[in-house]
Amino acid sequence: MFALRMRFSSIAAIPLMLAAGYSQAQNGDWPPAIQALEAQGLTVIAEFEVEGGLRAFAGTAEEQPVAIYVTRDGNAIVGTRLDANGKPIDRAKLRELVEKPMGEKTWAQLESAAWVQDGKSNAPRIIYTFSDANCPYCHQFWEAARPWVQAGKVQLRHLLVGVIRADSPAKAAAILGASDPSAALTENEHKFDQGGIKPAASVPDEVLRILEDNHMLMISTGFRGTPGIVVRENDGSIKKFNGMPQGAQLAEVLGPR
Repeated sequence: MFALRMRFSSIAAIPLMLAAGYSQAQNGDWPPAIQALEAQGLTVIAEFEVEGGLRAFAGTAEEQPVAIYVTRDGNAIVGTRLDANGKPIDRAKLRELVEKPMGEKTWAQLESAAWVQDGKSNAPRIIYTFSDANCPYCHQFWEAARPWVQAGKVQLRHLLVGVIRADSPAKAAAILGASDPSAALTENEHKFDQGGIKPAASVPDEVLRILEDNHMLMISTGFRGTPGIVVRENDGSIKKFNGMPQGAQLAEVLGPR
């Protein structure tokens, strides 16, 4: 508004072994071990080719990309393959098959959500932040971002939720229902130490729907509190930051000053 030669490589893995015999004669069907992992909550996205007699699958577990390797006898190993120097082998493949499409999907969901603009429309860096009008850490992030926003380098897009206090939905309604929501959000931040913007007398159903949609999007994006911050890098990948960024992390979020 996301070629293995066994004598030169090793596998570092979570010690998860699922005995499940399968045959290559299954005409490309995913093996039982993979199906068992999916039943346990792991999401398998695609199979990719590796050497060394393994079948490799890319998936996600709790929003994190994971690789699963199935051996000839049907056992599944969930983890990271390392080469002889201890470097991950399949990271680029996971980025291609998992991280990139996950990031594109998340970014599209954020773009289509109801948000309040904070900063110039032509700012080169867009940052989404799940915010509550009563959240002190959201206020700290708003204050910390002022040099970047005022310089026209960053535009914050606030996805309001109403989770901190009983009057959070009413304050969100005062912002979202204002003739100029951006100005109303700024008013809330300027008056934050005095209690913030005056809550609306009532919360319209449309605002309740927006707050609920934003809350569900916040949870599905992997956040459990505010602020939840999402940025997109030049290569299209996204990064998520839980809470107020600290130290050097602030520059990682906001970019060059």
